[in-house]
Amino acid sequence: MNKRFVWIAVIFLVSAWLFGLAGAWTYHQLSKDNASGSPDWFSADARIFKASERPANLGLVPDFVEASEKSRNSVVFIKTVSSVPQRSFSDWFFGDMFSQPQTVTGSGSGVIVSEDGFIVTNHHVIEKASKIEVILNNKQGFEAKLIGADPSTDLALLKIEAKKLKPALFFNSNNVRVGEWVLAVGNPFNLTSTVTAGIVSAKGRNLNIVNNVFPIESFIQTDAAINPGNSGGALLNVQGELVGINTAILSRTGSYNGYGFAIPSNIVQKVMRDLKEYGAVQRAFFGADVRDVDYTTAEKLGIAEPKGVFVAEVLKESAAERAGLKKEDLLLKVNGVSVNAKAEFDEQLAYLRPGDQMNLVFERKGKEVQASAVVTNSEGTTTVIKRESVKSEKLGAEFEMISKVERDKYKVKGGVRVTGITRGFISRIGLPEGFVITHVNRIEIASIAQLTDVLENIRGNVVIEGISENGQRSYFQYYAY
Repeated sequence: MNKRFVWIAVIFLVSAWLFGLAGAWTYHQLSKDNASGSPDWFSADARIFKASERPANLGLVPDFVEASEKSRNSVVFIKTVSSVPQRSFSDWFFGDMFSQPQTVTGSGSGVIVSEDGFIVTNHHVIEKASKIEVILNNKQGFEAKLIGADPSTDLALLKIEAKKLKPALFFNSNNVRVGEWVLAVGNPFNLTSTVTAGIVSAKGRNLNIVNNVFPIESFIQTDAAINPGNSGGALLNVQGELVGINTAILSRTGSYNGYGFAIPSNIVQKVMRDLKEYGAVQRAFFGADVRDVDYTTAEKLGIAEPKGVFVAEVLKESAAERAGLKKEDLLLKVNGVSVNAKAEFDEQLAYLRPGDQMNLVFERKGKEVQASAVVTNSEGTTTVIKRESVKSEKLGAEFEMISKVERDKYKVKGGVRVTGITRGFISRIGLPEGFVITHVNRIEIASIAQLTDVLENIRGNVVIEGISENGQRSYFQYYAY
């Protein structure tokens, strides 16, 4: 019994010694591998690579080099020259005899959209410019012609006399997803061909920054750095395809402060085609004022949570009225696309031209209704509209009649919008660009000819009544000698 116990003890001790020796050897090997790099082993979750075989990119950050290379030849530098009238006390007595206009220079970016020289940029980049110069990546400069501009989307189309350019490739902005990588390419602070990277932070943003009666705002939001000078430049995906035109930043300082905003490429394409073909955007009007739905509105409508857009007003004889929409209806879909914000509704409307059919799904008192209507132009018809204006050298401005849609909106019988202000009478009395003149000395203005005749010949105390660009009614008073 004692001998058997001794043998068992010996076997146990020898086994323990052997296992200990094996453990020490294993620990030594692992320690040596760690010192030289990392052990070569697999786990259920991941592989740890040796230094010699560790890949440079683990897939967390994409390679931006190819997209940056593609963008270099399709994004251009834009320089502008403008003449700004300088008002002085002597102008009231001597007119423009002694006044000298101030020359102002500006800069921005643009994107080549065709081999034969068409370029898209922001309207605010070239607004009021008397000279526009486009500088390519190879430093060659061209004087540009303005084909057309659309203040409602803040886009403009230029043309230079050049061939075999490298246009940007358009990507369907409807397929852009929040969270994907993007590049902003432009010329911030006159630093040409600058590329910054970020992600798509949000879609369908409405910032109320487009200064127009009927603005279209459905921006792509990104945290890629965008600064003054980036306006009109490209927002690209990692394949180097155009997903938007950079147009604004949200900042208290005027410089990058976290977020930038771009016009979706699908809107850019539609506006570009209209400006190229007609010289003016063929804007579709629906005739309904829609608003975002918050929880207060949802509770009022008796729905569990916010959805769709709320119909606040329906204009008479409009496409919306013909579709059967009424005030307080909940509009859910446009042409099969769900709309859960005013910006999303405006974007879908922006893709249409007068005469196109608009298929709708809306909810009334808990019941879904399907309807359709044909959208119109600003005059309530489906014909092509071309911008028409009359220039008065004596008054120093251009004038255009406001549309039927605007007359209905403001509840006026007529009105003339002031545009293209230069040196002259209009600038001296301080009328701003975009102001709509409805009355002069309480006389209702029904035509451009009537307005120019009155203003060129009136004497004594004059009161001009009208509507500012923000829709507020206001007046200007002066004494004409």
